Amino acid sequence: MSSGKNTWLNWLLYFVVFELAVFFGLQWLLSGIGMSNQLQPENTIVPNWVKAVTFILLYLLCLLAAVLVVSSTVPGKHRPQLMRWVYLALLGMFVMLFFLY
Repeated sequence: MSSGKNTWLNWLLYFVVFELAVFFGLQWLLSGIGMSNQLQPENTIVPNWVKAVTFILLYLLCLLAAVLVVSSTVPGKHRPQLMRWVYLALLGMFVMLFFLY
């Protein structure tokens, strides 16, 4: 296995661990907000909307903190590759938002 492929797999592992830690951490943090049963007659969208918006804002805050930490530790020639992980994380946020409910 080449060195470049091995490095990419290591970063993929770090990325998956980060995404899982953020998802389960935010799921635990936001567990008291929203309604789990969506089909109740008195259910409104407001509690679940608050949960979704709070999840998105906290996720973006975690992502920004991770980008700042990684950007300061990675050599300058590899910083442009960081944006592809950020875009992948933003796409993953919508998947996590679906699984949050």
